[in-house]
Amino acid sequence: MSRLVIFTDLDGTLLDHDTYSWAEARPALLELRRLQVPLVFCTSKTRAEVAPLRRLLSNRHPFIVENGGGIVIPRGYFGRGTSATIELGRPYVEMAAALDEIARRCRVRVRGFHQMTARQVTDATGLSLTEARLAKKREYDEPFFFLGADNAAREMFYRAAKRSGLDLTRGGRFWHLFSGSEKGLAVRRLIDLYRRSGARPLRTVALGDAENDLPMLQAVTRAVLLPAPDGSFDRTVLRNLPRVVRGSAPGPEGWNEAVLGVLAQRSR
Repeated sequence: MSRLVIFTDLDGTLLDHDTYSWAEARPALLELRRLQVPLVFCTSKTRAEVAPLRRLLSNRHPFIVENGGGIVIPRGYFGRGTSATIELGRPYVEMAAALDEIARRCRVRVRGFHQMTARQVTDATGLSLTEARLAKKREYDEPFFFLGADNAAREMFYRAAKRSGLDLTRGGRFWHLFSGSEKGLAVRRLIDLYRRSGARPLRTVALGDAENDLPMLQAVTRAVLLPAPDGSFDRTVLRNLPRVVRGSAPGPEGWNEAVLGVLAQRSR
């Protein structure tokens, strides 16, 4: 039997878009733990945000933060004596400064996390104040939103970012500015480490819900796209992955059903 590794986005996928609860995913989480199937978080969240979630879910596997900016490998994993971070993204301070500069050149109004207080992040996300402070502890990727910009202004901003060697993607709530990294690159690096660590063939699955998950979904054997809370599916993902498996429900409910289905197929 081949080895299985599951990669998952968090917000809007394993976690409910509004409440951030994973309660409806509990049966699949317990089954993954019973079968010792690695569950790798691949998220736009920060390392500081992921740490308490990993403790709550007893997750001891590697994880990917800030849209692929960093891969964190726990001590002892892959035979490593110490923990390690593989840094793919450029430093956050550069991204924050680049956001301001591109917005100034394009005369487009934006608001990035570096311009927001923890209370403003709370108001924009529904996170608690403590969680918002963790969300602001960024290392690689700058989340932001446009203030009144139309499609033409956003396109101008996108072109200016690309000319500066930067990348832009859209998550469930924010746009993200980054460079040198993306979820797919980070996932492929981890897949290579998993392959080198064992003799059996490797099967990979990924679950996501938004445009920023597309590179991750393209990097695996089986890709699952979950709907948004309104039931719609991300059009960018569907356009680029027309055969992606569509989940039955948003968030942890759809995640639970999809993961249990993958595990059932594995046992046949």
